[in-house]
This record gives sequence, C-alpha cells and structure tokens, in this order.
Amino acid sequence: MDWAYDTRTNIWALPAGMQRDGLVDGGLSWTAQFGSVVSTAYDIASADGMNGAGLGAHLLWLAESDYAERDPDRPALAPTIWMQYFVDNFATVADAVTFLEQTPVQLVPQTDPVSGENITVHLVLDDASGDSAVVEYVDGEPRIHHDRSFNVVTNSPPFDDQLVNLRRFEGLGDDALLPGSGEPDDRFIRAAYYVRRLPEPGSDREAVAEILSVMRNASQPFAASDPDRPNIAPTLWRTVADLTSGVYYFESASDPNIVWITVGDLDLSVGAPALKLDLNGESDLVGDVTSRFQPAEPFAFAAPLVALA
Repeated sequence: MDWAYDTRTNIWALPAGMQRDGLVDGGLSWTAQFGSVVSTAYDIASADGMNGAGLGAHLLWLAESDYAERDPDRPALAPTIWMQYFVDNFATVADAVTFLEQTPVQLVPQTDPVSGENITVHLVLDDASGDSAVVEYVDGEPRIHHDRSFNVVTNSPPFDDQLVNLRRFEGLGDDALLPGSGEPDDRFIRAAYYVRRLPEPGSDREAVAEILSVMRNASQPFAASDPDRPNIAPTLWRTVADLTSGVYYFESASDPNIVWITVGDLDLSVGAPALKLDLNGESDLVGDVTSRFQPAEPFAFAAPLVALA
C-alpha cells in the first residue's frame, strides 16, 4: 500500500451473516456468505484481505480508472466497499469472474476524504488454487484479466499496457536492462522478473520470506510525496495472504515487527461479533496476534460524498 497520507489502517475480523449494500441508489445488497479478515483505510473502506474460504482481494491505485456516468439500470457499488463484496460472496476467483461476466456492475465516483482525490482503483483477486484475476474499469466498462500466470500488479498504466511493456526486458521477452526507477511500470517489471526467479520454498515460512523479498524490492522508500503523483507515494504497509494455510501477514513500513493472523482460529461464523486489531493504539504487536483482536462495533463503510469528520 503506497499512499501520500497515513491511512490509519487497522485489521478487522468480520463474521459471515452481516448485511451490506453498495452505498448508492440502485446498489447491490447482500448477506455476507463468508467471514473475512481485512485491512482498512481510515476505517471507512476495505483495502486488502482474505476470507475464510481462501479468496484474497486487494485494491491498488489506477489513475486511468474510469467508472463512467452513473447508469441507473446497472447494479452499483461504491469503491470503498468494492473489495468487501468479493470476500463476502465468493470462494474462488472463477466464481467471482463468472459473476462479473454475467452482471453489469458499475462503480460510482467517490472522493478520498483525506486527500480529496477521486478514488481510482483496480482490484486483484486470488485464491487457494493459485488462480488470479485483475479487474479494471477503463472507458466505463470492466476489463477482466483472468489467468493463473498473472501474478504481479502495480499501478499505472492499465494491465494490458503493462503486459506489452514487460516483453521488452531481458529475461521477460527481449534484451532491455531492468529499470530501476520508482515509477509503477518499472516496479512492475522488477517484481515480475524476480518472482520468476524465486527458489522453490521448503516451507510456508520460506515462501512468505521469499515473496516479501520481492515486495520490498518493489516498495517505495520514505520520501516527501508529490500530491499530483499518488502512484509513487511512500509504501505504508505490505501484506501477504497465505491462502493455502489461511494465514494473513501484515508488515508496516514504519515498524520493524511483522504480525500475522491465523484466520481459522477466529470465530467468523454467523452471529459472532466483529473483532478489531488496533494497529494505531498498540505498540508491542509482533508475531501471531490472532488472540489480540477485541470485540468492536463494526466500522461504517463511507458512501460517496461523505467526508471524514
């Protein structure tokens, strides 16, 4: 998660059975089929996470996102709850993609309450089988990139252009040298290059360490931010979702400690309380923090045009 402002992220355990809607007129409404563990932005949006069935979902900035003018005949979602819809309702990427292909869901424009920027994001989905998809709204329509080989996403440009650019570089299609800048297309190439060269891990622990090594290489250092270029803002945090074993790892860029949550050890059943891991109020969190969650009133997803007080 790269952003110019502290998103005051906390981690929440949200049980199945919760009633939600798309936060807009004519929006989708649903009952969560699966419980989930999610990292929030400002405690008004789900930005990253996984559910108890082994589906992961992750939002990243995409400046080229275009949701088009609202069509009242299409079911809609606010960007703040877009990611949550998928972890609430699907166990596999294939099921989520089928839904998207059959349902003309529209995202609606929404403003980030702190920066004032329009929320322009794309969505990454992955599951315990190794399947993955990237969903982007370009020219008002969703573009779904669904293939197990898609294992890297950064920000701009759109995914089609990233794949074309990738083939220019040594070891990836042609002979150009690896780029070293902080631009998102350069970070995409470096991550793709190093992911392909990871050794076969001997354990879950080694697998997490290996993927974090690539993520850190593609991360942004602390630096003064340019508000006109959110694609190259400092890295705030990194997550690893072990969808096979059901473990969710969180690493803050401003804290040397890594924490993780064993999702299966949380009660995410219908009727269970929402639980919060307060990352802003705790200073000694390290290691397995599953037992450190506390019951809390569920956070409220921000609807479009709602400002943060």
